[in-house]
Amino acid sequence: MNMFLTPATRLWLRLRLNEIGPLISLAGCGLFAWIFIALTDEVFEGETHAIDSTILLSLRSPQNLADPIGPSWLEESARDITGLGGYAILTLVTISVAVYLLMAGKRGAATLLAVAVVGGALLSTGLKMGFERPRPDLVPHATQVYTASFPSGHAMLSAVTYLTLGALLARVQERRRIKAFVLGLAVVTTLLVGMSRIYLGVHWPSDVLAGWAVGAAWASLCWFVALQLQRKGQVEKPGETSAPS
Repeated sequence: MNMFLTPATRLWLRLRLNEIGPLISLAGCGLFAWIFIALTDEVFEGETHAIDSTILLSLRSPQNLADPIGPSWLEESARDITGLGGYAILTLVTISVAVYLLMAGKRGAATLLAVAVVGGALLSTGLKMGFERPRPDLVPHATQVYTASFPSGHAMLSAVTYLTLGALLARVQERRRIKAFVLGLAVVTTLLVGMSRIYLGVHWPSDVLAGWAVGAAWASLCWFVALQLQRKGQVEKPGETSAPS
């Protein structure tokens, strides 16, 4: 029967794109990558400057641009939340989950997690070095920054780490309620980290949107790879553990 199929059809079936999981993950990767590319074009043509400036100024007191709107506890909370997207916290979270997966006998999932997060961090660094967009100078920064602005590293790495963690942990859980909770928590955390960067004035909104887009694209790709490896037995399915050495 296979001899009558076109090469494209054989590839489609081999990648299981006739199944909902692989199809959605690959489509998500393509969609978010396209959003990032389109947004990048708009940013460097200057098309986003007006709305970027309007949003940043709307989050500051008109009498004092160094003062974010809202009570003082909100600014402090934003600093706490933005720390969830920092290298120290993301490294700690990744190592903790990897150790949990190893202890649960899921070596394949732990390895995939490490490769996904480290690869995402390298991609983020490469993009920042390639674009070298300056940080916003429209308002004073409410926290320290050390790297270029585009795309937002906190937004991107939060998406890469938390969405990848959410997808992997959801794949090794059997109960739908737990899957929904894990994925929902990953999405909410990613959004909060990105919004905190805008509120603190250290990123243009377009930086954060770009970080979310490329981070979600990478996480979707990792999800697609995880599904393929699960089918081949290289990443554990729900309820499975690694075979003894």
